[in-house]
Amino acid sequence: MKKLLTIFLGLLIISTAVEAKTELLGAGATFPYPLYSKMFSTYHKQTGVRVNYQAIGSGGGIRQMKNETVDFGASDAFINDKKMDSMPHQLVHIPIVLGAVAVPYNVPGISGLKFTPEVLANIFLGKIKKWNHSQIQSINPNKTLPSLPITVVHRSDGSGTTFIFTDYLTKVNTNWAKKVSRGKSVKWPIGIGGKGNAGVAGFVKNTPGAIGYTELVYALQNKMDVGIIKNKSGNYITPSLHTASLAAKGKIPDDTRITLTDTSARKGYPISGFTWILLNQDQKFKKRSLTQAQETVKLIKWMISKEGQALAKPLGYAPLPTSAIIKAHRLLNSITYGSTKI
Repeated sequence: MKKLLTIFLGLLIISTAVEAKTELLGAGATFPYPLYSKMFSTYHKQTGVRVNYQAIGSGGGIRQMKNETVDFGASDAFINDKKMDSMPHQLVHIPIVLGAVAVPYNVPGISGLKFTPEVLANIFLGKIKKWNHSQIQSINPNKTLPSLPITVVHRSDGSGTTFIFTDYLTKVNTNWAKKVSRGKSVKWPIGIGGKGNAGVAGFVKNTPGAIGYTELVYALQNKMDVGIIKNKSGNYITPSLHTASLAAKGKIPDDTRITLTDTSARKGYPISGFTWILLNQDQKFKKRSLTQAQETVKLIKWMISKEGQALAKPLGYAPLPTSAIIKAHRLLNSITYGSTKI
């Protein structure tokens, strides 16, 4: 009996050790959180590998990578060369899907509102204060707009969604570029802050007169009206899987760090972008085991596989174009554990 108990305890210790090796920790963007939750749940059922993902915003994910406290980070904003130099290790950006940053609004009884780049910038600059302003009314002549004050809602945390949205406004409006510019966090001229995409969506949904920006799926889940945005070609485009994917038509650089806003695609939605997983190119850090590194790379390869990408559309995300998948595999193949290729 004593011998059997000893064997049992030994097996339990081994089982616990194996389980610890197959639990991965990630943190970052809320933009892809609904998709990542589904992906990680599906992957666990298939492989037994658990993924603990903390949706704390892109800025938080980058900080966690800098502090070397996670296996991978997640961001909707790529890290520029200057910030890359401040990281403890060289990073690679693996695109996972594309998403549209929608502009949900809450004007009771009014759906299908159109916005030009100028109008959108002027709203978020605080220059347009009421919904029946002449600039909004002139591009929506068939709508009877109320004299309702506009409440601008923006992110309160560092966010890749904010980067995509402000990157777009910076490209299309010189006043915005001079006064605010682009970033994961910016000095907003006006408005109230909500934490995460869910926080912004909640404020807009519950505040008559509000307008904000969220990843499309959050607007769809909350059944909110979203703005129809005029693109560079002069077409008014509704955010969708199809129009977001059109924004990625064109050459993607080898490191995949590219913005897709203000697309020149005739039918492309102009506020679209990739969301990336961030990985250390050398996976040998903070006493991580080779097994931990291998499991991390296996997970990301599955996420960009046909099976992983098939989960994107049902949740409101656009799967990667073939050109992006090819670049992603090249980057994954460059990852090492010390001098060992993974």
